[in-house]
Amino acid sequence: MARKTPSCSKPSALALCGVQFRWPGKAGFGLAIDGLTVSRGERVLLLGPSGAGKSTLLNLVCGIVAPRAGTIKVLGQDIAAMRASARDRFRAEHLGIVFQMFNLLPYASAAENVLLPLGFAHARRARATRSRPAGEEAVRLLAALGIEEPLSTLMNASQLSIGQQQRVAVARALIGEPEIVVADEPTSALDQVARERFLDHLFGQLNTLGSTLLMVSHDRRIAGRFDRTIRLDEIAQVMEEASA
Repeated sequence: MARKTPSCSKPSALALCGVQFRWPGKAGFGLAIDGLTVSRGERVLLLGPSGAGKSTLLNLVCGIVAPRAGTIKVLGQDIAAMRASARDRFRAEHLGIVFQMFNLLPYASAAENVLLPLGFAHARRARATRSRPAGEEAVRLLAALGIEEPLSTLMNASQLSIGQQQRVAVARALIGEPEIVVADEPTSALDQVARERFLDHLFGQLNTLGSTLLMVSHDRRIAGRFDRTIRLDEIAQVMEEASA
């Protein structure tokens, strides 16, 4: 039975319509997305097994890659129509990203890692420094996530536990009050206790900021935390390579 394509006319934080993308190469993975809409302030979990295209979808939402067809509206702007440099600037200013592998600089402190996005986003830096210098804001945000001084300023990221590194990654995504936070399997390496603690920290800060959240995962156990849960196969399908 054909899937019903969601409407993309409603004002939203994210709206993908008729998106088609294929990674380079003859046998490259391809994804066709009928439609996905996320309202401002909504917390949405996108579920799917490994290899289903969840990370590809996030790469499209973040403007890391561009589709061959379709529209991707982020905060009302069609980033699919932007040049790569414009997508990079837009992403830096408006999106906070929690990567699956954290992507921290191992020999920088927690606070220095948190400050990294501000070097590429002037408006975001201005928001982060409204009340205090950027360094103090990074330390404050880390403390709100349970990483106090001197841990946040004197220890390298490589010396922190996995759970602590994850909270640093969240602080880096949240600094400067981005309108949208996207997270790629951020709980995959955590046990149940650490997973629940991590989600407590993340949602606590999102509630303070009012940011929209789109998280992808294969873990159905966390679904109760979200406003809405969507299965990837409900909105997208893998594009088969055409026969020769």
